[in-house]
Amino acid sequence: MEKHRGFPSRLPGTDYHFTLRRPAKGTPPALRRRERYADRRPADRKADEGFLWALIEHFGEEPFARGNLDAGRLSWLFGREVVPAEDPFDPKSYDALLRIDQRAARASFPDIFRPGWAP
Repeated sequence: MEKHRGFPSRLPGTDYHFTLRRPAKGTPPALRRRERYADRRPADRKADEGFLWALIEHFGEEPFARGNLDAGRLSWLFGREVVPAEDPFDPKSYDALLRIDQRAARASFPDIFRPGWAP
């Protein structure tokens, strides 16, 4: 499992984790698209926003390995702002390559693209 050095471990001032300390025993949890309903709590929306901002700051437009990024947090963005960068894609692999769909990210979270924005 690749560890992304320098990537924030969580949203500042909260308990929303962005990374894992160690790999799961057995099979890693699969990435799957989770629906974001309009009635989600503001703190959950802020965690998604902060996580996407960290992904963009750390990786930009380059493909990146899933590595130690939290599967639960990735699943809230997967299939929209974060998409597979390889075919075939293995959703249960720590080595799976992902990339950020900049157009979808700008449409869903326009605030993070404003100069000076930070979580």
